[in-house]
Amino acid sequence: MLKNKITQSLLLSAGLAFAATSLTATAAEVPAGVKLAKIQELVRGNGTEVASLDPQKTQGVPESHVIRDLLEGLVNQDANGVTIPGVAERWETTDNKVFTFYLRKDAKWSNGDAVTADDFVYSFQRAVDPATASPYAWYLDMTTMVNASDIIGGKKDKSTLGVRAIDANTFEVTLDSPVPYFVKMMGHTTVKPVHKATVEKFGDKWTKPENFVGNGAFVVKNWVVNERLELVRNEQYWDNAKTVLNKVTFLPIENQVADMNRFLSGEIDFTYEIPNEHFRRLQKEYPESVSIKGDLCTYYYNFNTHKPPFDDVRVRKAISYSIDRNIIANAILGQGQKPAYFLTPEIVAGFNPETPAYGKLTQKERNEKAKELLAEAGYNKSNPLEFNLLYNTSENHKKIAVAIASMWKKNLGVSVTLENQEWKTYIESKNQGDFEASRAGWCGDYNEASTFTSLMEGNNTTGGIHYKSAEYDKLTKDAVKATSEEKRTELYYAQEALLTKDMPIAPIYQYVKARLVSPYLGGYAINNAEDKLYSKDMYIIAE
Repeated sequence: MLKNKITQSLLLSAGLAFAATSLTATAAEVPAGVKLAKIQELVRGNGTEVASLDPQKTQGVPESHVIRDLLEGLVNQDANGVTIPGVAERWETTDNKVFTFYLRKDAKWSNGDAVTADDFVYSFQRAVDPATASPYAWYLDMTTMVNASDIIGGKKDKSTLGVRAIDANTFEVTLDSPVPYFVKMMGHTTVKPVHKATVEKFGDKWTKPENFVGNGAFVVKNWVVNERLELVRNEQYWDNAKTVLNKVTFLPIENQVADMNRFLSGEIDFTYEIPNEHFRRLQKEYPESVSIKGDLCTYYYNFNTHKPPFDDVRVRKAISYSIDRNIIANAILGQGQKPAYFLTPEIVAGFNPETPAYGKLTQKERNEKAKELLAEAGYNKSNPLEFNLLYNTSENHKKIAVAIASMWKKNLGVSVTLENQEWKTYIESKNQGDFEASRAGWCGDYNEASTFTSLMEGNNTTGGIHYKSAEYDKLTKDAVKATSEEKRTELYYAQEALLTKDMPIAPIYQYVKARLVSPYLGGYAINNAEDKLYSKDMYIIAE
């Protein structure tokens, strides 16, 4: 598998034609000798209630976990994170600007309709159409897809997007600039197809169980908001014969202790997370169930740079410097997380940045520098700094916020009001800029540094980012146009340096994914850095 991954990367980087026929496309095989349980039903903790199941209208990780089971895009990933065929059984390019995807002829929607190139044309156009208001429209712009930027800006019609159906099974995408990692980007939720007739008939209600039509391994059977979301096998799925599970249930459990308890009682096959305060006990008492793997994610605090007090870079730097990242990563979490001083995590392929100067100081030195900066900004004992910190409802987020607020109070005399909101409201508050500082996390959409650096681009408000820097945006555009990997990486490092200078965010730690996983669950992708878990690849082993 590693050889195929390297070969694909080299061919694309060199601008040579590449066909993916050599990559494994089917569901994971059940190893010989494994005895399957009679009941093949999986129950997954999913962290929170999903905001939507519409791929062009979502932006969160919980939603992507479900949509990955319901809709299949051009490509998927295997257990090791290697890009493999999805609806497209192969693809090719000669210049990294025009990509041709050859769709499998046995791909069908759950109502029996054939999945065609027109479905992808419709879905890609829908993603950039201002009428859709997709929070991820910028993603297609980042690919440099022809006319994407002008369509999103209302200057051109969606029909001018650089996509076309050559015939029913041949889909072509044209970019303005060569993007050697473009195929990797096609594994994202936003570019999964939707069934045009169903969407046009039911509008926003097309995702209801009674209306849903999908092309993934499962379909929606039952959805009780804030209780459970049940999926059942899609008999029309092209690889249905190799799907083992008959049912998948996602539980929106925001409390990690409740998630843990339901796992320990046998109700859940794997949890969304592990409660921080129980981690060491669980590792000791249930070592066979504690799973820890690297994760392509960074945890940070986001500053609204357009509102006082965080319109002052001195305040932003002071607040960032006084966070003791070692205590957060090693004492409060202690699962293998790394203190973060830049946005892009080091697990990203080919990314090895130098720690910025403030990250090389002792915490005592950082605290002293923070005090100086606050004083320069006009804050002192007679005029103390006060602000609100927003976070989405989660005991783990609360514990971290309480600890950091205590650091700010002790080291700087800053008073912080903690405000939690449920997921949908939290997303809306951040998107609208209705916050002063907020908790945030970003997980890569593909394994390349631009999936992180593009987050801070001026037109991108996904995740509530409101950083506007012409200098940063130029670096983004230059990186996309760079003709060599070395030049792109140099520009990524320049972007990280600018984030350190402007401090629109305070990176805190690089994630690991720690969860409880049943020893009787087979096919769990422990080596997938993006945590792209496909239920179609999993199965329940007989006890």
